[in-house]
Order: sequence, then C-alpha cells, then structure tokens
Amino acid sequence: MFLRITLILQTIALFAAPVTAGLLLSVPSRQPLHSAAAYTVFAVAVLQLVASVVAWRPGGGSPKPIMHAAGFLVLVSAQVALGIAHVTTLHVPLGVLLFTGSVLQLSRVWTPRSSERVSRTPSSV
Repeated sequence: MFLRITLILQTIALFAAPVTAGLLLSVPSRQPLHSAAAYTVFAVAVLQLVASVVAWRPGGGSPKPIMHAAGFLVLVSAQVALGIAHVTTLHVPLGVLLFTGSVLQLSRVWTPRSSERVSRTPSSV
C-alpha cells in the first residue's frame, strides 16, 4: 500500500514539474517554484526507494521494485543536475521519460496480480 502511495506522489510531483517550468517560461521570477518541484521529485524518489525496500523485506519477494526505484533515483539525480546546468536539450526529454516511466510503474503496481484476479470464465458445476 505504501508503495502505491509513493508512486502516486511521485507521478503527481513529476506532473507538477513541467507545469512549474511553463510558469518559469512565462514569468522568470517563478524559478524557485520550479526548483521546489524538482527537489520534491527527488525527495519522493528517495521515499520510493525506501518504500520498495520496506515492501520487499517482510515478504521476501522479488527485488525488482528496488532496482527500478534505484534506477529512477539515478535518473532523477541526472535530471536535477541537468536542470541546474541549464542543459535543456537533455533536461526536457529526460523529464518526459521520467513521467512516462512513473506512469508505467504505477500501472504495474496498481493492477492486481494474476493470483488476485477473479476468473471471468463460468465455472462448471
């Protein structure tokens, strides 16, 4: 459950970042707002990594979510560094990639597992 919540927060934060970037383009004094959105994305990515480890430990399941969260954190770190360096030719496409990846990861966590799905075929009596 905590994993789902952090993924929702991550996706919302990643959606807010380009919105604040648009505000930054229209009013240059909005730069602190975009910075706040960027660091929120970073903080939520760290929280996502922690949530992945916590979700993995008790059940002893697959460590794949940890690897995804760690990779995502590396990409977010690169995104923040590119933004600080004003390398928009890489910053913008990487932001699109991050948002798409977050939505895909959220869809994977949100859909029920095959063992939890209810069979739609009629049972024979």
